[in-house]
Amino acid sequence: MERYTEVTTPKTEGVQSVVRALRLLKLLSLNDEGLRVSDIARQAGLAVSTTHRLLTTLERQNFAQFEPDRALWHVGREAFAVGAAFGRRHNFVAPALPYLRRLRDLTRETANLGILDQDELVTISQVESREIMRAISPPGGRVPTFCSGMGKAILATWEDADIAAFVARTGFHPMTKRSHRDMTTAMVDIKRIRSRGYALDDEEHVTGLRCLAAVVWSAQGEAVCAISVSGLAARLPDARLDAIGKQVAEAARELTQKLGGAPPG
Repeated sequence: MERYTEVTTPKTEGVQSVVRALRLLKLLSLNDEGLRVSDIARQAGLAVSTTHRLLTTLERQNFAQFEPDRALWHVGREAFAVGAAFGRRHNFVAPALPYLRRLRDLTRETANLGILDQDELVTISQVESREIMRAISPPGGRVPTFCSGMGKAILATWEDADIAAFVARTGFHPMTKRSHRDMTTAMVDIKRIRSRGYALDDEEHVTGLRCLAAVVWSAQGEAVCAISVSGLAARLPDARLDAIGKQVAEAARELTQKLGGAPPG
């Protein structure tokens, strides 16, 4: 039997190095306290020598930063600068910050801003709670849309047929025992969101965490993003949900006006 060997060229080696370097950046971005090179190598599935070579290359370009006292690697300032360009392109990020801060102060919980990207909800901005125990899905984090309060809030603005097509294409990706697994329960939830004006993630993303969300509309009448408040379920009991949901919906309405947007019709 013939055996074929993949031929490695300088071009394919270069592409592979770029992919690996980006993977290391993603790992660094998920660990605020920093990582040792051995831990990065293990998580990336690379040799320590290869990992160190890539990290030092990133460091020379200021995309990674090494802390010699503790032998820890962190995201560098240039990575932040590049990432900030995303926020500038989405011109609702900076105007949203005062509303997120106000929600954090009103509720004492973490306030978030998110968008749909490649069929998932991505958190793109956040104002953290000052509580010691707080709910954090860091900016850049991706969540299956039906497991997210912000994702469900955006989906609720779609036509039923579009939601059905979305589910047919992506399926459900339950993360807890409370996550949606079929269209029947999902559409009951969607109708509830439309009726009350905000969405609830009731421990559907992480057990023990709740999130209340509402959409922000663009000038074209599209749900361009969503804002939310997330916190421990013990601090967001049933008795508080409607009041906080209305606060989130009001903040979303004010941000919509600030952006010159309006719901359709």
